[in-house]
Amino acid sequence: MPQRLIELFSEEIPARMQAQAARDLDRMARERLAAAGLEPSSLRTFAGPRRLTLVAEGLAAAQADRREERKGPRTSAPEAALEGFLRSTGLTRDQLVERDGVWFAELTATGRATPEVIAEIVPDIIRNFPWPKSMTWGTGTLRWVRPLRHVLCLFAGAPVSFEVDGVQTVDFAVGHRFMGSNRPFRVKSFASYRSGLEKRFVLLDAEERKLRILVEARRLCADRGLELVEDAGLLDEVAGLAEWPVPILGDMDPDFLALPPEVIRTSMRNHQKYFAVRDPATGRLAPHFVTVSNIAAPDGGAVIAAGNAKVLSARLSDARFFWDEDRKVTLESRLEKLKSVTFHARLGTLAERVERLEHLAGALSVRVGADPAKAALAARLCKADLTTGMVGEFPELQGLMGGYYALEEKLTPVTAEAIRDHYRPIGPSDEVPDRPVTMAVALAEKLDTLAAFFAINEKPTGSRDPYALRRAALGVIRILLNSEVRAPVRELVADWYRSLRCFVDPGRALYASTRRTTGYLGPRSRTDSEIFQTYVEEFEAALLEAEPMVVAIDADFDIRFDRSASAGEAPEGEILYRFRPYREVAEEVLAFLADRLKVSLREQGRRHDLVDAVFALGDDDLVRIYARVEALSHFLTDEDGANLLAGYRRATNILRAEEKKGPLPSGPAEVLVGAPEAEIALVAAVAEAAPQVAALTDAEDFAGAMRALADLRGPVDAFFEKVLVNAEDPQARDNRLRLLAQVRAAMSEVADFGQVNG
Repeated sequence: MPQRLIELFSEEIPARMQAQAARDLDRMARERLAAAGLEPSSLRTFAGPRRLTLVAEGLAAAQADRREERKGPRTSAPEAALEGFLRSTGLTRDQLVERDGVWFAELTATGRATPEVIAEIVPDIIRNFPWPKSMTWGTGTLRWVRPLRHVLCLFAGAPVSFEVDGVQTVDFAVGHRFMGSNRPFRVKSFASYRSGLEKRFVLLDAEERKLRILVEARRLCADRGLELVEDAGLLDEVAGLAEWPVPILGDMDPDFLALPPEVIRTSMRNHQKYFAVRDPATGRLAPHFVTVSNIAAPDGGAVIAAGNAKVLSARLSDARFFWDEDRKVTLESRLEKLKSVTFHARLGTLAERVERLEHLAGALSVRVGADPAKAALAARLCKADLTTGMVGEFPELQGLMGGYYALEEKLTPVTAEAIRDHYRPIGPSDEVPDRPVTMAVALAEKLDTLAAFFAINEKPTGSRDPYALRRAALGVIRILLNSEVRAPVRELVADWYRSLRCFVDPGRALYASTRRTTGYLGPRSRTDSEIFQTYVEEFEAALLEAEPMVVAIDADFDIRFDRSASAGEAPEGEILYRFRPYREVAEEVLAFLADRLKVSLREQGRRHDLVDAVFALGDDDLVRIYARVEALSHFLTDEDGANLLAGYRRATNILRAEEKKGPLPSGPAEVLVGAPEAEIALVAAVAEAAPQVAALTDAEDFAGAMRALADLRGPVDAFFEKVLVNAEDPQARDNRLRLLAQVRAAMSEVADFGQVNG
């Protein structure tokens, strides 16, 4: 069947946009072809520096004829309704068909030739293409990522003619801008198009370009006894920068190797798009780099390598300057600058955030088994490198540079590591901190992000997550599950609210009110430390029940905790910050973490509905929730578990129906005189299993609790098979309802089975 070929040829397309552009072209073409009744047998798209290409195989030469029956008004409808229906169909009254008192119109449409349809589809795609950024040029109004020069459009080897805002269709393509002399060549098919481009030094497929870069770069390094530092993200980018990629090995000044390796790699990668090279014998960076040229130079790339080496030297010289200057100032002395840097208008400065982190890290150190003093010190210094010249030049090195500067100051390796890794894990493939001090600081950083933005009601909505709260939540989950640290979420959020004491500063006070008390916590400049601590403890108790505010008041204001002030009566002064009540925020953060846990489990191929079944119990310990989910997952894959789930649903349906009529009979089921054997057996089985399940659940042996529940499978099946619950005898009926309620209660010890799908 005929082939359709399209090439949208323009000036350079940014490398970062190419892959998504190919996906968008594929999607838009499929949608429009399907709407036109033209389904290709295969469709492929390609993206490169100057062109987007689409080839569709197996298209019909024309649309199929279509017959449509359209329902009209009833025969008794007003004349105006019938006239409107006739106008919409283009038919006369004689051409309508009456059936069951309703008018019907039978419409037929002859299918159009495919080239005619394509001549409408392609301009529509071009005009509505979803580039992240686009531009106009010349005097035209068409928007494209860069000026669109021409459109190659063929069907069955013949040109399809149309015009899009002055951009004409052609039947030719052009090769490499320099090596191919940019001369056009005629195209008859995709095969001739692809081979013609390759002869003119253009590799159409991005995967072929990436493979060419990787193979040649590895060869160049191996010839010099070196090893390429592979970088998948950089490989994707450079493959989008060159139509005919030619890797070149260059040299740099070995003195630059005194810089931290991450600085060298970041400068190479971000500024120059170079690959780093290492010495396989030592595993350290070697004084070389690999750049990717878009031409095959006559001298083998010697001049290109030399020019790139000069540019790299200039970049690394700047980095060396920052490295030398930054080490002249200690991290501790940099903290003063954080007071002038706003973290968020409604959350204060970075200095205030650091104080919260210091408090949180100290509180969390008890949970993770870390030294509180070391955790607090690392948290205090973890943001100091934000004021360094190096991080100003390379923001992606924040944290990491702080770790290097900490080592230069002779701080302990534990402190340096915690500073370096406190952002981890950054992504799903990033390592999770596993040392106690680092875990405490990393958890504090992510918990402050979550609780703070929920406290000011800046929550993610849909795909919008400007403060990366989903990433922070996944980081908390991964750290807790990886280390099995027991940290109930509600208590973690309470720790954050207690950390609000950081806002207590000369000229400010923290205020909270409940129905019982109103509290002020102000500067302690003229207050005994023991009295201050008493006030702090009383204030924090109120803080977790109130809606706290930070207010500006007189700097001479002493600490005061006023039990006589009426609730809601705020102190005088301008309100600087206001936070939502603790209980609301704690429940929302818990639900948000549970939702992220479901996403994480789904990515691992697990059933996310099991999280709902466990979460419904109100547990807020993520480690315990995960353990329950694991046990429940194994239980439901077993035949006993699947059958018991069916019995649970049957019991629950009966109980719900009875609960609508009134309260269920209370108390445990008994063995009544003359009761069926199946009922007696279930009474005994529940009496034995229920306390076992409760005890095993309390001991967090959830697998054991599931095994104890599995013993109910046989008695439950037999009960429903042989016993009528709604017996005529009221005593027997009430006893059986109590028995089913006991089965439901025993199973609900481990999960809410009503939330389980399937």
